[in-house]
Amino acid sequence: MSESTDAAVPAGSTPSPAAVGDAAPPARPRRDPYADFLRSFSLLVVILWHWCFTILIWGDDGPFATSPLGFTSGLWIATWLLQVLPVFFITGAYVHLKSWERSSARGERFWHFARRQAGSLAVPSAALLVTWVVLGIVVGTVFDLDWMGRAVLMVVSPLWFVATYLFFVLMMPITVWLHRRYDSLVLVVLAGLAVVVDLLRFRYDIPYVEWLNMVFVWGFCFQLGYFYRRVTGLDSAPRDVDGTVDWAAQSPRARQGSRVFTLSGLFALVGLVFSGLYPGSMVGVPGQGSNMAPPTVCILALAVFQLGVAEWIRPRVVRALGHGGLFARTTALFTRFALPLFLFHTTGMALSRAIEWTIFGRDTEMTVPTLSWWLMRPVSIVGPLLCTLPVIYLFGRRWRTRRAVPSGAAGAPVGDRTRTG
Repeated sequence: MSESTDAAVPAGSTPSPAAVGDAAPPARPRRDPYADFLRSFSLLVVILWHWCFTILIWGDDGPFATSPLGFTSGLWIATWLLQVLPVFFITGAYVHLKSWERSSARGERFWHFARRQAGSLAVPSAALLVTWVVLGIVVGTVFDLDWMGRAVLMVVSPLWFVATYLFFVLMMPITVWLHRRYDSLVLVVLAGLAVVVDLLRFRYDIPYVEWLNMVFVWGFCFQLGYFYRRVTGLDSAPRDVDGTVDWAAQSPRARQGSRVFTLSGLFALVGLVFSGLYPGSMVGVPGQGSNMAPPTVCILALAVFQLGVAEWIRPRVVRALGHGGLFARTTALFTRFALPLFLFHTTGMALSRAIEWTIFGRDTEMTVPTLSWWLMRPVSIVGPLLCTLPVIYLFGRRWRTRRAVPSGAAGAPVGDRTRTG
């Protein structure tokens, strides 16, 4: 190559065509952008579902929640795509495993790593829980409000998911050992135990046995995340000269695998639901049986189905994220604030409803969804969002996600939580 091409272009001059032609393409991120997208997207779906589709009604004993699923025939099928907690467990396990491999190379002990990872989520969750419990006790006692305890429980109820997820993060030293020692046999055992629990629950009516599936079903989803690289074929994906993975690459075997996962999970869901043994909805519906509280084997099938769908669309989403347009910028912004937004979204919703009921009365919510109710769903997120943002500004900024570091830097991963001021 000539000296003129190698030389730096002076400030204010126009680079030569040769220099432009030799310019390196944009560097790929070292951290899997699709895994971060899936985790953030799954939290966004949960938030929007709560804001849009929670019907809060004021009864004689205070507020209680219901859902349009109980009034709209066939809407339950949407939950097969919108109940995305299995995706969060799968991608969360994958990200934590990658993080552990980096920490292990630096000499960190496994139990210390697990406690550190869990603490980044446990501290803000505990702070939120304590704040609402204390607030509920004080307000309920001072103003003699019998319904305050129920209201507090509704606000903090999404934390059950956080507690379950934290349990499996803390158990990573054990579950990773099982994965490396027994591989896919662990998935078979967990799925089999979940089937046995459902049998004891529905056939023999053994009390409380169903709660074991909080471990077996969600443990299956978390364990499935350890196979994410194998399913996606990322271990054998093309790499740049600096070792950075081409995250959009998808081998023919991975494409075929996505079809296998999607169809096998879908057929399993169809068989389970239309057998009449399980409800069709993958979220809880008041007054009906639940596949979520506690989970049933339907969630196992849902996890397999959604993993297949996620892998099927992965190349297109990764390419869209790499183009740097509105989609990529919006995703980066939400990813940065995903944790505080999830933690405080029910607080913002409670504040929004309190303001609404104070101004317009307690009978503003329709008990049965109508056409006008459905048309107002996009608008229904405005109030909770406006009430959540100040709460995040006051209390949640310290737990936002650190900005992405350049691909050549050796900084902390995008998903690490850190104080920002």
